[in-house]
Amino acid sequence: MTGDRQLRLNLFVYPGGHHEAAWRFHGSDPGQLLDIRFYQDLARAAEAATFDGVFFADGPALADNVRYASRFRLEPFTWLSAIAAVTERIGLIATASTTYSEPYNLARLFASLDHLSRGRAGWNIVTTGAPQAALNFGLDAHPVHAERYDRAREFVDVVTKLWDSWEDDALVADQKTGLFADTDRIHPIGHEGPRLRVRGPLNTPRTPQGRPVYVQAGSSEDGRAFAARYAEAVFTAHQTLTNGQEFYRDIKARAAALGRDPRKVLVLPGISPFIGSTEAEARALHEEFNELTQPEYSLQLLHRLLGLRLTADELDGPVPRALVETGGERGNGSRFQVILDIIDRERPTVRQLLHRLAGARGHRVVTGTPEQVADQIQEWFEWGAADGFNVMPPWLSGGFDLFAEQVVPILRERGLFRTAYTGTTLRDHYGLSRPESQYARRE
Repeated sequence: MTGDRQLRLNLFVYPGGHHEAAWRFHGSDPGQLLDIRFYQDLARAAEAATFDGVFFADGPALADNVRYASRFRLEPFTWLSAIAAVTERIGLIATASTTYSEPYNLARLFASLDHLSRGRAGWNIVTTGAPQAALNFGLDAHPVHAERYDRAREFVDVVTKLWDSWEDDALVADQKTGLFADTDRIHPIGHEGPRLRVRGPLNTPRTPQGRPVYVQAGSSEDGRAFAARYAEAVFTAHQTLTNGQEFYRDIKARAAALGRDPRKVLVLPGISPFIGSTEAEARALHEEFNELTQPEYSLQLLHRLLGLRLTADELDGPVPRALVETGGERGNGSRFQVILDIIDRERPTVRQLLHRLAGARGHRVVTGTPEQVADQIQEWFEWGAADGFNVMPPWLSGGFDLFAEQVVPILRERGLFRTAYTGTTLRDHYGLSRPESQYARRE
Protein backbone atom coordinates (compact mmCIF):
# COMPACT_ATOMS: atom_id res chain seq x y z
CA MET A 1 0.00 0.00 0.00
CA THR A 2 1.19 3.52 -0.76
CA GLY A 3 -0.49 5.23 2.19
CA ASP A 4 0.12 8.96 1.84
CA ARG A 5 3.08 8.49 -0.49
CA GLN A 6 2.88 10.08 -3.90
CA LEU A 7 5.03 9.36 -6.92
CA ARG A 8 7.69 11.91 -7.83
CA LEU A 9 8.16 12.35 -11.57
CA ASN A 10 10.80 14.35 -13.41
CA LEU A 11 11.12 14.89 -17.12
CA PHE A 12 14.73 14.10 -18.01
CA VAL A 13 15.48 16.29 -21.03
CA TYR A 14 18.08 15.07 -23.49
CA PRO A 15 18.51 16.75 -26.90
CA GLY A 16 16.09 14.93 -29.20
CA GLY A 17 15.32 12.13 -26.76
CA HIS A 18 17.01 9.27 -24.95
CA HIS A 19 17.24 6.66 -27.70
CA GLU A 20 20.50 7.09 -29.58
CA ALA A 21 18.63 7.20 -32.91
CA ALA A 22 15.94 9.61 -31.71
CA TRP A 23 17.08 12.40 -33.99
CA ARG A 24 16.56 10.12 -37.03
CA PHE A 25 13.02 9.04 -36.10
CA HIS A 26 10.33 10.40 -38.44
CA GLY A 27 8.53 11.95 -35.44
CA SER A 28 11.56 14.08 -34.52
CA ASP A 29 12.70 17.47 -35.78
CA PRO A 30 16.47 17.93 -35.37
CA GLY A 31 16.04 21.57 -36.36
CA GLN A 32 14.48 22.28 -32.96
CA LEU A 33 17.35 21.03 -30.84
CA LEU A 34 18.93 24.48 -30.43
CA ASP A 35 15.64 26.37 -30.24
CA ILE A 36 14.78 27.44 -26.69
CA ARG A 37 11.09 27.50 -27.60
CA PHE A 38 11.20 23.72 -28.05
CA TYR A 39 12.46 23.26 -24.49
CA GLN A 40 10.09 25.86 -23.10
CA ASP A 41 7.19 23.99 -24.67
CA LEU A 42 8.43 20.73 -23.17
CA ALA A 43 8.66 22.29 -19.71
CA ARG A 44 5.19 23.80 -20.02
CA ALA A 45 3.81 20.39 -21.01
CA ALA A 46 5.54 18.78 -18.02
CA GLU A 47 4.14 21.48 -15.75
CA ALA A 48 0.64 20.93 -17.16
CA ALA A 49 1.10 17.26 -16.19
CA THR A 50 2.15 18.42 -12.66
CA PHE A 51 5.61 16.87 -12.91
CA ASP A 52 7.95 17.64 -10.03
CA GLY A 53 10.78 18.88 -12.20
CA VAL A 54 12.61 19.04 -15.49
CA PHE A 55 16.19 17.77 -15.38
CA PHE A 56 19.03 18.79 -17.69
CA ALA A 57 22.15 16.64 -17.75
CA ASP A 58 25.45 18.29 -18.55
CA GLY A 59 29.13 17.52 -19.03
CA PRO A 60 32.23 19.67 -19.57
CA ALA A 61 33.45 17.89 -22.72
CA LEU A 62 32.18 16.95 -26.16
CA ALA A 63 31.06 13.32 -26.35
CA ASP A 64 33.14 11.11 -28.62
CA ASN A 65 30.02 9.83 -30.36
CA VAL A 66 28.49 13.13 -31.48
CA ARG A 67 29.26 12.11 -35.09
CA TYR A 68 26.24 9.80 -34.98
CA ALA A 69 23.93 11.08 -32.26
CA SER A 70 22.64 14.31 -30.72
CA ARG A 71 24.99 14.16 -27.76
CA PHE A 72 26.01 17.79 -27.49
CA ARG A 73 25.37 19.61 -24.22
CA LEU A 74 23.48 22.82 -23.49
CA GLU A 75 24.74 24.87 -20.56
CA PRO A 76 21.85 24.31 -18.13
CA PHE A 77 21.74 27.57 -16.15
CA THR A 78 21.06 29.69 -19.22
CA TRP A 79 18.53 27.22 -20.57
CA LEU A 80 16.72 26.73 -17.26
CA SER A 81 16.58 30.47 -16.67
CA ALA A 82 14.72 30.84 -19.96
CA ILE A 83 12.41 28.00 -18.91
CA ALA A 84 11.82 29.62 -15.52
CA ALA A 85 10.51 32.70 -17.31
CA VAL A 86 7.63 30.76 -18.94
CA THR A 87 6.73 28.39 -16.08
CA GLU A 88 5.55 28.89 -12.51
CA ARG A 89 5.71 25.66 -10.51
CA ILE A 90 7.87 22.98 -12.07
CA GLY A 91 11.29 22.34 -10.54
CA LEU A 92 14.49 23.13 -12.48
CA ILE A 93 17.32 20.63 -11.92
CA ALA A 94 20.77 21.24 -13.41
CA THR A 95 23.86 19.06 -13.47
CA ALA A 96 27.08 20.72 -12.31
CA SER A 97 30.46 19.12 -11.71
CA THR A 98 32.41 19.35 -8.47
CA THR A 99 35.57 18.36 -10.34
CA TYR A 100 35.47 21.09 -12.99
CA SER A 101 33.79 23.96 -11.14
CA GLU A 102 34.74 26.37 -8.36
CA PRO A 103 32.42 26.39 -5.35
CA TYR A 104 31.94 30.16 -5.09
CA ASN A 105 30.90 30.56 -8.71
CA LEU A 106 28.66 27.52 -8.58
CA ALA A 107 26.98 28.69 -5.37
CA ARG A 108 26.19 32.03 -7.05
CA LEU A 109 24.77 30.38 -10.18
CA PHE A 110 22.40 28.14 -8.27
CA ALA A 111 21.43 30.88 -5.83
CA SER A 112 20.55 33.11 -8.78
CA LEU A 113 18.49 30.35 -10.40
CA ASP A 114 16.63 29.73 -7.15
CA HIS A 115 15.86 33.44 -6.74
CA LEU A 116 14.92 33.79 -10.41
CA SER A 117 12.49 30.86 -10.23
CA ARG A 118 11.17 31.70 -6.76
CA GLY A 119 12.47 28.50 -5.25
CA ARG A 120 12.56 25.82 -7.92
CA ALA A 121 16.27 25.01 -8.33
CA GLY A 122 17.91 21.63 -7.82
CA TRP A 123 21.60 20.68 -8.15
CA ASN A 124 22.48 17.31 -9.66
CA ILE A 125 25.91 16.82 -8.09
CA VAL A 126 28.36 14.90 -10.28
CA THR A 127 32.09 14.29 -10.17
CA THR A 128 32.33 13.86 -13.99
CA GLY A 129 33.30 10.53 -15.45
CA ALA A 130 34.56 11.75 -18.84
CA PRO A 131 38.39 11.70 -18.84
CA GLN A 132 38.61 13.99 -21.89
CA ALA A 133 37.26 16.84 -19.74
CA ALA A 134 40.66 17.26 -18.06
CA LEU A 135 42.30 18.78 -21.13
CA ASN A 136 39.57 21.42 -21.32
CA PHE A 137 40.60 22.72 -17.89
CA GLY A 138 44.36 22.73 -18.16
CA LEU A 139 44.89 19.38 -16.46
CA ASP A 140 47.19 16.69 -17.77
CA ALA A 141 44.99 13.87 -16.49
CA HIS A 142 41.49 13.27 -15.19
CA PRO A 143 41.51 12.82 -11.38
CA VAL A 144 40.87 9.23 -10.34
CA HIS A 145 37.53 8.12 -8.91
CA ALA A 146 38.44 8.35 -5.20
CA GLU A 147 40.08 11.78 -5.58
CA ARG A 148 37.00 13.14 -7.34
CA TYR A 149 34.77 12.01 -4.50
CA ASP A 150 37.12 13.43 -1.87
CA ARG A 151 36.89 16.81 -3.60
CA ALA A 152 33.12 16.44 -4.02
CA ARG A 153 32.53 16.01 -0.29
CA GLU A 154 34.56 19.09 0.57
CA PHE A 155 33.00 21.00 -2.33
CA VAL A 156 29.43 20.35 -1.16
CA ASP A 157 30.32 21.31 2.40
CA VAL A 158 31.73 24.62 1.14
CA VAL A 159 28.76 25.39 -1.11
CA THR A 160 26.37 24.59 1.74
CA LYS A 161 28.21 27.05 4.01
CA LEU A 162 28.06 29.70 1.30
CA TRP A 163 24.30 29.27 0.85
CA ASP A 164 23.90 29.46 4.63
CA SER A 165 26.22 32.43 5.03
CA TRP A 166 23.29 34.84 4.92
CA GLU A 167 20.79 34.09 7.66
CA ASP A 168 17.15 34.35 6.62
CA ASP A 169 16.62 37.70 8.31
CA ALA A 170 19.93 39.25 7.25
CA LEU A 171 18.23 41.18 4.46
CA VAL A 172 16.37 43.96 6.31
CA ALA A 173 15.68 46.62 3.65
CA ASP A 174 14.16 49.02 6.20
CA GLN A 175 13.61 52.26 4.33
CA LYS A 176 12.77 54.23 7.48
CA THR A 177 15.92 53.38 9.42
CA GLY A 178 18.17 53.12 6.41
CA LEU A 179 19.34 49.62 7.38
CA PHE A 180 19.59 47.46 4.28
CA ALA A 181 21.33 44.37 5.67
CA ASP A 182 22.15 43.17 9.17
CA THR A 183 25.84 42.39 8.74
CA ASP A 184 25.91 40.56 12.07
CA ARG A 185 23.84 37.91 10.29
CA ILE A 186 26.12 37.62 7.26
CA HIS A 187 29.00 35.25 7.93
CA PRO A 188 32.38 34.67 6.30
CA ILE A 189 32.77 30.90 6.14
CA GLY A 190 36.56 30.87 6.44
CA HIS A 191 36.97 27.46 4.85
CA GLU A 192 40.51 26.12 4.55
CA GLY A 193 40.56 22.47 3.61
CA PRO A 194 42.89 20.03 1.86
CA ARG A 195 41.61 21.00 -1.59
CA LEU A 196 39.65 24.23 -1.27
CA ARG A 197 40.08 27.65 0.35
CA VAL A 198 37.05 29.93 0.35
CA ARG A 199 36.59 32.92 2.62
CA GLY A 200 33.00 33.91 1.83
CA PRO A 201 30.38 35.04 2.53
CA LEU A 202 28.30 34.65 -0.61
CA ASN A 203 27.38 37.95 -2.24
CA THR A 204 23.75 36.86 -2.68
CA PRO A 205 21.09 36.70 0.05
CA ARG A 206 19.69 33.35 1.16
CA THR A 207 17.42 31.79 -1.44
CA PRO A 208 13.70 30.97 -1.28
CA GLN A 209 14.44 27.30 -0.61
CA GLY A 210 17.24 28.07 1.82
CA ARG A 211 19.33 25.81 -0.39
CA PRO A 212 18.55 24.29 -3.78
CA VAL A 213 17.60 20.62 -3.57
CA TYR A 214 20.62 18.30 -3.51
CA VAL A 215 20.44 15.58 -6.16
CA GLN A 216 23.03 12.89 -6.77
CA ALA A 217 23.53 10.44 -9.62
CA GLY A 218 25.89 7.53 -9.06
CA SER A 219 25.55 4.06 -7.58
CA SER A 220 29.14 2.98 -6.98
CA GLU A 221 30.24 2.41 -3.38
CA ASP A 222 31.54 5.97 -3.19
CA GLY A 223 28.37 7.21 -4.88
CA ARG A 224 26.11 5.42 -2.41
CA ALA A 225 28.02 6.76 0.58
CA PHE A 226 27.89 10.27 -0.89
CA ALA A 227 24.15 10.01 -1.56
CA ALA A 228 23.42 8.79 1.96
CA ARG A 229 25.22 11.80 3.45
CA TYR A 230 24.12 14.61 1.13
CA ALA A 231 21.44 13.72 -1.41
CA GLU A 232 17.78 14.60 -1.08
CA ALA A 233 17.02 12.83 -4.35
CA VAL A 234 19.07 10.07 -5.96
CA PHE A 235 18.98 9.48 -9.72
CA THR A 236 19.90 5.88 -10.49
CA ALA A 237 19.72 3.13 -13.14
CA HIS A 238 18.43 -0.40 -12.56
CA GLN A 239 17.17 -3.11 -14.88
CA THR A 240 15.33 -5.40 -12.48
CA LEU A 241 12.96 -4.97 -9.56
CA THR A 242 15.30 -7.01 -7.34
CA ASN A 243 18.27 -4.75 -8.08
CA GLY A 244 16.14 -1.69 -7.58
CA GLN A 245 14.92 -2.96 -4.21
CA GLU A 246 18.47 -3.71 -3.06
CA PHE A 247 19.65 -0.22 -3.94
CA TYR A 248 16.59 1.39 -2.34
CA ARG A 249 17.05 -0.50 0.94
CA ASP A 250 20.77 0.22 0.99
CA ILE A 251 20.44 3.98 0.44
CA LYS A 252 17.68 4.32 3.02
CA ALA A 253 19.62 2.28 5.60
CA ARG A 254 22.81 4.27 5.04
CA ALA A 255 20.92 7.54 5.43
CA ALA A 256 19.27 6.34 8.64
CA ALA A 257 22.64 5.26 10.04
CA LEU A 258 23.83 8.85 9.56
CA GLY A 259 20.87 10.17 11.52
CA ARG A 260 18.90 11.29 8.48
CA ASP A 261 15.21 10.60 7.86
CA PRO A 262 15.27 8.01 5.05
CA ARG A 263 11.89 9.25 3.82
CA LYS A 264 13.64 12.49 2.87
CA VAL A 265 16.09 10.72 0.56
CA LEU A 266 14.10 10.03 -2.60
CA VAL A 267 15.23 7.25 -4.93
CA LEU A 268 14.31 8.03 -8.55
CA PRO A 269 15.38 5.47 -11.19
CA GLY A 270 15.27 6.25 -14.87
CA ILE A 271 12.55 4.76 -17.06
CA SER A 272 12.30 5.08 -20.84
CA PRO A 273 8.85 4.03 -22.11
CA PHE A 274 7.85 2.90 -25.61
CA ILE A 275 4.07 3.17 -25.55
CA GLY A 276 1.58 1.64 -27.99
CA SER A 277 -2.12 0.91 -28.10
CA THR A 278 -1.15 -2.76 -27.92
CA GLU A 279 1.96 -4.50 -26.63
CA ALA A 280 2.79 -5.57 -30.18
CA GLU A 281 2.53 -1.99 -31.38
CA ALA A 282 4.86 -0.81 -28.62
CA ARG A 283 7.40 -3.51 -29.45
CA ALA A 284 7.24 -2.61 -33.13
CA LEU A 285 7.91 1.04 -32.24
CA HIS A 286 10.92 0.01 -30.16
CA GLU A 287 12.24 -2.12 -32.99
CA GLU A 288 11.76 0.74 -35.44
CA PHE A 289 14.09 2.84 -33.30
CA ASN A 290 16.63 0.02 -33.00
CA GLU A 291 16.73 -0.38 -36.77
CA LEU A 292 17.87 3.24 -37.01
CA THR A 293 20.94 2.67 -34.83
CA GLN A 294 24.37 2.80 -36.44
CA PRO A 295 26.81 0.02 -35.50
CA GLU A 296 29.87 2.29 -35.51
CA TYR A 297 28.25 4.54 -32.90
CA SER A 298 27.05 1.60 -30.81
CA LEU A 299 30.41 -0.12 -30.84
CA GLN A 300 32.10 3.09 -29.72
CA LEU A 301 29.62 3.28 -26.86
CA LEU A 302 30.37 -0.31 -25.89
CA HIS A 303 34.08 0.45 -25.81
CA ARG A 304 33.54 3.51 -23.64
CA LEU A 305 31.33 1.64 -21.17
CA LEU A 306 33.00 -1.77 -21.03
CA GLY A 307 36.44 -1.43 -22.59
CA LEU A 308 35.51 -3.85 -25.41
CA ARG A 309 36.84 -3.18 -28.91
CA LEU A 310 34.65 -5.14 -31.31
CA THR A 311 33.90 -4.89 -35.02
CA ALA A 312 30.73 -5.08 -37.12
CA ASP A 313 31.65 -8.66 -38.02
CA GLU A 314 31.06 -9.67 -34.40
CA LEU A 315 27.58 -8.16 -33.97
CA ASP A 316 25.70 -11.45 -34.11
CA GLY A 317 28.06 -13.38 -31.87
CA PRO A 318 27.97 -13.60 -28.08
CA VAL A 319 29.39 -10.80 -25.95
CA PRO A 320 32.95 -11.94 -25.10
CA ARG A 321 32.46 -11.80 -21.35
CA ALA A 322 36.03 -12.85 -20.59
CA LEU A 323 37.37 -9.80 -22.44
CA VAL A 324 35.31 -7.26 -20.53
CA GLU A 325 37.66 -4.84 -18.80
CA THR A 326 36.98 -4.98 -15.06
CA GLY A 327 39.74 -2.79 -13.70
CA GLY A 328 40.30 0.92 -13.34
CA GLU A 329 37.61 3.51 -13.78
CA ARG A 330 35.15 1.22 -15.50
CA GLY A 331 35.25 -1.30 -12.69
CA ASN A 332 34.29 1.44 -10.24
CA GLY A 333 31.39 2.73 -12.30
CA SER A 334 27.77 1.95 -11.45
CA ARG A 335 26.73 1.80 -15.12
CA PHE A 336 29.47 -0.74 -15.78
CA GLN A 337 27.87 -3.09 -13.25
CA VAL A 338 24.38 -2.58 -14.69
CA ILE A 339 25.62 -3.65 -18.13
CA LEU A 340 27.60 -6.54 -16.70
CA ASP A 341 24.43 -7.79 -15.01
CA ILE A 342 22.57 -7.68 -18.35
CA ILE A 343 25.30 -9.76 -19.97
CA ASP A 344 25.33 -12.34 -17.19
CA ARG A 345 21.56 -12.53 -16.84
CA GLU A 346 20.47 -12.50 -20.49
CA ARG A 347 23.50 -13.80 -22.43
CA PRO A 348 22.77 -11.44 -25.36
CA THR A 349 24.51 -11.23 -28.68
CA VAL A 350 26.56 -8.11 -29.23
CA ARG A 351 23.77 -6.66 -31.39
CA GLN A 352 21.12 -7.40 -28.74
CA LEU A 353 23.23 -5.76 -26.06
CA LEU A 354 23.77 -2.70 -28.25
CA HIS A 355 20.03 -2.40 -28.76
CA ARG A 356 19.50 -2.61 -25.00
CA LEU A 357 21.97 0.22 -24.44
CA ALA A 358 20.65 2.31 -27.34
CA GLY A 359 17.36 2.88 -25.54
CA ALA A 360 18.62 4.77 -22.51
CA ARG A 361 22.32 4.07 -21.87
CA GLY A 362 21.68 1.43 -19.19
CA HIS A 363 18.47 2.85 -17.76
CA ARG A 364 15.38 0.67 -17.82
CA VAL A 365 13.45 0.58 -21.10
CA VAL A 366 9.82 -0.59 -20.94
CA THR A 367 7.52 -1.38 -23.86
CA GLY A 368 3.79 -1.81 -23.62
CA THR A 369 0.37 -0.24 -23.41
CA PRO A 370 -0.22 2.75 -21.13
CA GLU A 371 -1.72 0.37 -18.56
CA GLN A 372 1.33 -1.91 -18.70
CA VAL A 373 3.73 1.01 -18.27
CA ALA A 374 1.66 2.28 -15.33
CA ASP A 375 1.67 -1.25 -13.86
CA GLN A 376 5.46 -1.36 -13.86
CA ILE A 377 5.75 2.08 -12.31
CA GLN A 378 3.27 1.09 -9.61
CA GLU A 379 5.06 -2.19 -8.94
CA TRP A 380 8.42 -0.52 -8.33
CA PHE A 381 6.79 2.22 -6.25
CA GLU A 382 4.78 -0.10 -4.02
CA TRP A 383 7.38 -2.86 -3.70
CA GLY A 384 10.19 -0.71 -2.37
CA ALA A 385 12.31 0.02 -5.43
CA ALA A 386 11.46 3.66 -6.15
CA ASP A 387 9.92 6.81 -4.73
CA GLY A 388 9.31 7.98 -8.27
CA PHE A 389 11.03 8.09 -11.65
CA ASN A 390 13.04 10.17 -14.06
CA VAL A 391 10.95 9.79 -17.20
CA MET A 392 13.29 9.49 -20.19
CA PRO A 393 11.21 9.69 -23.39
CA PRO A 394 12.80 7.82 -26.32
CA TRP A 395 12.13 10.85 -28.52
CA LEU A 396 10.94 14.40 -27.93
CA SER A 397 8.44 15.73 -27.81
CA GLY A 398 6.23 12.87 -29.00
CA GLY A 399 7.48 10.30 -26.52
CA PHE A 400 6.71 12.59 -23.61
CA ASP A 401 3.33 13.61 -25.02
CA LEU A 402 2.26 9.95 -25.07
CA PHE A 403 3.34 9.47 -21.45
CA ALA A 404 1.65 12.64 -20.22
CA GLU A 405 -1.58 12.03 -22.12
CA GLN A 406 -1.94 8.28 -21.62
CA VAL A 407 0.05 7.11 -18.57
CA VAL A 408 -0.29 10.04 -16.16
CA PRO A 409 -4.13 9.84 -16.07
CA ILE A 410 -3.89 6.16 -15.09
CA LEU A 411 -1.46 6.95 -12.28
CA ARG A 412 -3.85 9.62 -11.07
CA GLU A 413 -6.85 7.30 -11.20
CA ARG A 414 -4.94 4.85 -9.03
CA GLY A 415 -4.21 7.56 -6.47
CA LEU A 416 -0.46 7.42 -7.10
CA PHE A 417 0.19 10.88 -8.54
CA ARG A 418 -1.05 14.38 -7.83
CA THR A 419 -3.78 16.06 -9.84
CA ALA A 420 -2.59 19.55 -8.88
CA TYR A 421 0.42 21.16 -7.25
CA THR A 422 0.07 21.85 -3.54
CA GLY A 423 3.25 23.93 -3.22
CA THR A 424 5.37 26.34 -5.20
CA THR A 425 8.97 25.14 -4.70
CA LEU A 426 10.83 22.00 -5.68
CA ARG A 427 11.20 21.23 -1.97
CA ASP A 428 7.42 21.45 -1.65
CA HIS A 429 6.92 19.03 -4.54
CA TYR A 430 9.43 16.54 -3.12
CA GLY A 431 8.00 16.79 0.41
CA LEU A 432 11.24 18.26 1.79
CA SER A 433 11.51 20.84 4.54
CA ARG A 434 13.32 24.14 4.14
CA PRO A 435 16.65 23.83 6.01
CA GLU A 436 17.72 26.38 8.57
CA SER A 437 21.02 28.18 8.08
CA GLN A 438 23.78 26.51 10.06
CA TYR A 439 24.76 30.01 11.23
CA ALA A 440 21.31 30.87 12.56
CA ARG A 441 21.32 32.06 16.18
CA ARG A 442 19.73 29.78 18.73
CA GLU A 443 18.16 32.36 20.98
